[in-house]
Order: sequence, then structure tokens, then C-alpha cells
Amino acid sequence: MALPYLSPEEKMKALKKAQEMRSKRAELRGKLKKGKITLREVLSSNDEVVAKMRVAYLIQSLPQVGKVTSKKIMDEIGINENRRVQGLGKRQIDALLERLG
Repeated sequence: MALPYLSPEEKMKALKKAQEMRSKRAELRGKLKKGKITLREVLSSNDEVVAKMRVAYLIQSLPQVGKVTSKKIMDEIGINENRRVQGLGKRQIDALLERLG
């Protein structure tokens, strides 16, 4: 399948949006790491940045949680390593909050 042709203006617009998303994600991760915002607040928000973030990336943003711990938690709950936050079910969110909240 061929990629659609984008004009230079469309490419610049897409690149700018991608950079904004990355910087917002980094800001959110920093707030989580410092404890300025809770996991419950993040999961209850309807923000596009949160919705498209991978769950593993989100969990690793918490204090004292690294790659190994996040993989263990996700395996115990039954969350695929490629799952994004918007794809989580209610039971998975409740299990995450019970475990980490």
C-alpha cells in the first residue's frame, strides 16, 4: 500500500502536531514522576495525548516503576504490551488503579 502524497505544507503541519504531542507526553510523564498528578487523574482525563499513549510508557512514568516492573504488572493484569490507554477496558483500568493508584 502506497503512502498518500502530502504537500510540503501538510508535512510541516503533521510534523508540528507530532512534536506537540511528544512534548505534551514528556510534560505529563514529568508530572507523574514528580507526583504532581496521580494515575487516577490521568486515566480519567479525556485528553488525546493520554488516549494515544502506550500503557507501558504510562506505567513507567510512575515513581519506582521501571520496564521490568511495568511488564510484570501488565502481565498480571492481562494487558498486551502494545495496548494504548484508549484501548483499556473498565476492568483493566480498575485493576491498574488498585495495583498502582
